[in-house]
Amino acid sequence: MDSILHSFSKAARTAARQPCTRCRNNQFFTPRRPLTSSARRPAQHHPDGPSSERMRAYYKMRNRTTMNYTLSIILGTVAFSYGSVPLYKMICQTTGWGGQPVRAHGGGFTSGDDQDLASRLKPVKDAKRMRVTFNASVSDVLPWKFVPQQREVRVLPGETALAFYTATNKSDKDIIGVATYSVTPAQVAPYFSKIQCFCFEEQRLSAGETVDMPVFFYLDPDMLNDLNMKGIETVTLSYTFFKAKYDDNGKAINIQPK
Repeated sequence: MDSILHSFSKAARTAARQPCTRCRNNQFFTPRRPLTSSARRPAQHHPDGPSSERMRAYYKMRNRTTMNYTLSIILGTVAFSYGSVPLYKMICQTTGWGGQPVRAHGGGFTSGDDQDLASRLKPVKDAKRMRVTFNASVSDVLPWKFVPQQREVRVLPGETALAFYTATNKSDKDIIGVATYSVTPAQVAPYFSKIQCFCFEEQRLSAGETVDMPVFFYLDPDMLNDLNMKGIETVTLSYTFFKAKYDDNGKAINIQPK
């Protein structure tokens, strides 16, 4: 029985591969071509397609553009890092941000600025006097003694005041120091105007030398119109001295405490 079925299946497959005599004699009959690898059409390259030289040139140009963008970003970041510190100081001294007192108009400005300063230097007699205290500190790497000569002063808005700090070099070498300052509470800073001070300037003290450093300031009368100043009766002016060091370009830099 199995041999009969096997013979019948073989005959059916042979008949399926070979067309019948009637179909072979038909003019509209086209035998099916086997899909073999040899019968496939070979791939043709488009004459306008990119060559390997063009692709290499394209990627080379793209890599160069990326490198230029990256280099520009790095240079811009470095330039911003160097310029951000003096720019921040200038903005703080102008606006009073970060507890930085505002620099008052003084010598070197126009006559209009001097007139504006003169109009502000008028004590408000009916205002309450403000208590201004003084604080001093030095960095750990600076062998100086730095103290205020007075603990406090009381001034009217628009009234000028003069205070002194004393610095002593306790080492056996000449040292250059630079002082920074701040005012608390922070909302008072825009109204704390300094006419003269020793901040952000190099102070060279010889070994064992002692010097007096003046601070000439006033409180702007506009503070009386600021609601944020309500209830504030005490202002603290703080100075901190850091040891100065020169970089490769001869510019003095501060050595911050570790």
